[in-house]
Amino acid sequence: MSGSFRLSRRDWLRLAAVGAVGVSQSGWLQALAANTAGAPKRHKSVILLWLNGGPATIDLWDLKPGHENGGPFKEIATAVPGVRIGEHLPKVAKQMKEMAIVRSMATKEGDHGRARFVSLTGYAPQGAIQFPAIGSLVSHEFADPDTDLPGFVSIGGRANGGEAAIGGGFLGPRFSPLVVGGGRGRPGPAMGADDLKVPDLSLPADVSAASQTKRLDLLSGLERDFESGRGSPVADTLKAATDRAVRLMRPEAAAAFRLEDEKDTLRDTYGRTTFGQGCLLARRLVERGVSFVEVTLDGWDTHQNNFTSVERLCGNLDAAFSALLTDLKERGLLQDTLVVCQGEFGRTPKINGNTGRDHWPASWAAVMAGGGIKGGQVVGKTTKDGMAVDGDPTRTPDLIATVVKAVGIDPMKQNMSNVSRPIRIADPAAKPIKEIL
Repeated sequence: MSGSFRLSRRDWLRLAAVGAVGVSQSGWLQALAANTAGAPKRHKSVILLWLNGGPATIDLWDLKPGHENGGPFKEIATAVPGVRIGEHLPKVAKQMKEMAIVRSMATKEGDHGRARFVSLTGYAPQGAIQFPAIGSLVSHEFADPDTDLPGFVSIGGRANGGEAAIGGGFLGPRFSPLVVGGGRGRPGPAMGADDLKVPDLSLPADVSAASQTKRLDLLSGLERDFESGRGSPVADTLKAATDRAVRLMRPEAAAAFRLEDEKDTLRDTYGRTTFGQGCLLARRLVERGVSFVEVTLDGWDTHQNNFTSVERLCGNLDAAFSALLTDLKERGLLQDTLVVCQGEFGRTPKINGNTGRDHWPASWAAVMAGGGIKGGQVVGKTTKDGMAVDGDPTRTPDLIATVVKAVGIDPMKQNMSNVSRPIRIADPAAKPIKEIL
């Protein structure tokens, strides 16, 4: 029975009138009750497709044909008349009715580390304040203590990156991401068998369930003794990690990560790469109620041979992004799942001497799709040479405020920080993008 099955009051009265309620002996009501109890609580979710390194959005979403800054790539039509994007995203172009391209992004940070921090938290680093990631903030708002899956999962990108420290922040370790895969979202065609595996979800062969229970009871007692009167952040972190590991070992939770349960044809459609399979895993997770999933595609720091690299990367992005939107839509999940595609900044409109593009935060683009936003449109524009935003710029806090508002969270809500100062989810000066909402 589908998890989306619902009975209205009118339906219930109609069934009662024909005696359906009286045949509970058939097991129908019990099955319905069990199904309802097992279905995740529905709230909106976010999937962030993180293009690590800063993509040349002038070659993806905002081309400048005919200008010397435009490079060799051509525009192609999309499913929305008048909206055109890069030629190496033909599958994504067919999904344009679900998408909104924000071509007015303008930010200040041109350093990878600082730009990632601002993009993932909405704030510039400020002394001792431990700002949480946007994924932690969203999972905190939708936290369900009864679920076995974490609210925030990061796929393929945090093993070696500077963003590894951007997690639960002052919200605590419980809201840090579960990191899956250390392949850095590599763009090559092959995918390691263990790239997206969560290790140690099964008991060792020589440990029975009863022995495991006794060990966990002993550990719990030791933790309580150690925590008594201390309130140590280290103890809290260890306890949160242990609790998460135990919950993930339960069969229902562990099953979420079994990509082999999917049809081969669907896995092929996403692409047999870490990023492609990561996007498929993201769908499986939000389907089970996970609030925020980020999937990383690395390799966009194209100071050299930009056009060769972008064409290669687009083959991966095009297959996975389009398959994700189609899959979510066919399963009735797209309306409740906001997909965001961005990096930390864009790249220079001017092509350098190595046929590359350098860091450029002054004018770039981000994409949003699903989640109930108004798709089929372009918001903002850049000048003919791509060097600046033509009109009002969209800042990182504006984008974050738009994301959280789209999923039903008040961007001005405050959380108490680690320095006993209330911090809003989005910067107080942030302005959600009204055209999208």
